[in-house]
Amino acid sequence: MASERTLSIIKPDATERNLTGLIIARLEGAGLHVVAQKRVWWKKKDARKFYDVHKDQPFFKDLINFMTSGPIVLQVLEGEDAIAKNRAVMGSTNPVDAEPGTIRRDFAVNVQRNSVHGSDSPETAKHEIALCFKKNEIVG
Repeated sequence: MASERTLSIIKPDATERNLTGLIIARLEGAGLHVVAQKRVWWKKKDARKFYDVHKDQPFFKDLINFMTSGPIVLQVLEGEDAIAKNRAVMGSTNPVDAEPGTIRRDFAVNVQRNSVHGSDSPETAKHEIALCFKKNEIVG
């Protein structure tokens, strides 16, 4: 397995409940290294640009409203097989289906308010990281 990078977002439902540190500890405990991080409050244009791939989906408007409802924590995670590791630590999108001990099983409110986002492929990770971070912000 090669070292790779992935984007992680701690969503508004988790920042609102002060779960940021617990989530980061789980990611780091899985062997992932935070090489960039910032807390932001997206404007609707930021969320629309990030989730453009879903623009034709019926949930798009609700997703944009949710992702702009409070602060989020954007992170670039690095490590061996980082994308798969991050997705395993997050758990299934629907917390009901997530394995015990995963972030979504333990912290998610529902399928939309599921506490975290992670890139699903190397191509997506590269695109999402470029949307959220300048090269000089990735310092790890």
